[in-house]
Amino acid sequence: MLAAVLYGKEELRLEPVSVPRPGPDEILVKVRVALTCGTDLKVFRRGYHARMIQPPAILGHELAGDIVEVGADVTRFQPGQRVVAANSAPCGDCFHCRRDSENLCEDLLFNNGAYAEYVCIPGRIVERNTYEIPAHMGYREAAMVEPLACVLKGLEDTNLRSGDTVTVIGLGPIGLMFVRLASLAGARVIAVGRRQTQLDRAKRMGAKELILTGRSELPIEQVRGLTEGSRGSDIVIEAVGSPHTWRGAMEIVRSGGTVNFFGGCPSGSQVCLDTSRIHYSEITLKSSFHHTPGHIQRALEIVARGEIPAADFVISEAPLSDLLKVFRHMMSHNGHLKTAILPWADPAEEKA
Repeated sequence: MLAAVLYGKEELRLEPVSVPRPGPDEILVKVRVALTCGTDLKVFRRGYHARMIQPPAILGHELAGDIVEVGADVTRFQPGQRVVAANSAPCGDCFHCRRDSENLCEDLLFNNGAYAEYVCIPGRIVERNTYEIPAHMGYREAAMVEPLACVLKGLEDTNLRSGDTVTVIGLGPIGLMFVRLASLAGARVIAVGRRQTQLDRAKRMGAKELILTGRSELPIEQVRGLTEGSRGSDIVIEAVGSPHTWRGAMEIVRSGGTVNFFGGCPSGSQVCLDTSRIHYSEITLKSSFHHTPGHIQRALEIVARGEIPAADFVISEAPLSDLLKVFRHMMSHNGHLKTAILPWADPAEEKA
């Protein structure tokens, strides 16, 4: 089969590899759609991810497809079913799992390999975090479940209430999902982005206020001026992953408010924060990581209801052979949305 194998920093090779054979508790999936993702791009640029993937390895983790083979011990699934498999599964037994923090599982099992014609799903993920795709749902919608689950957890961690004012900084796919979910929850959303096209998308997602920012300073006073008494936002979501915007988020939140540093900064980054303001203004600081099987299930339900349409996030498609070109384009175009990578050349096979 053809697969995109990561060998190191910006070294991605499209090459033939053997089709994996599933073990007794595993399933083999024919990948119909694999979506591009900012995390995959970061891994491509860095050449590895300390927890998720070590080269050489097949890249990609947002996928949906068809089961073509099941292991002897698999009873939940059978060949022919359309499924979406999450990229991880917790152990269920460790300190964090016993305390309902499965995303922090001490033995969290990750799986990559979406950018290939076939992918083998490990037994634990088959058992704990793989789901049949509803008949009315396309592969592209199903593949969006994983990033949406991360956003669901991030929003849950802020304790959002209807009527809250939420500022979302960064309007890539993740930021736009925050805009959409917060709006659906009854929040008044202020969207902050670098490009007018991003703001236009945010408006379609439900944002009530739009602010265009430059590459240097965040328009802190402009954002605060849109809040009651210029106090600042009840909740600020940082969806960029920059020390600069982490600091700016702290200046935008009101006393008693919550900041979620959702965007992960480059390794080794340090941020100086005003401890006096954090303490005396009772500001809650969160930094959400990953998702749980419960969030994957809820994300699947949200997508099934049509609340997060694929057409709003997946703006192009490309064959697997063009993946490197797609990554190069993403590197030069800030705010690029998702591309559906089709490992099987005939787009007609992809149920849209």
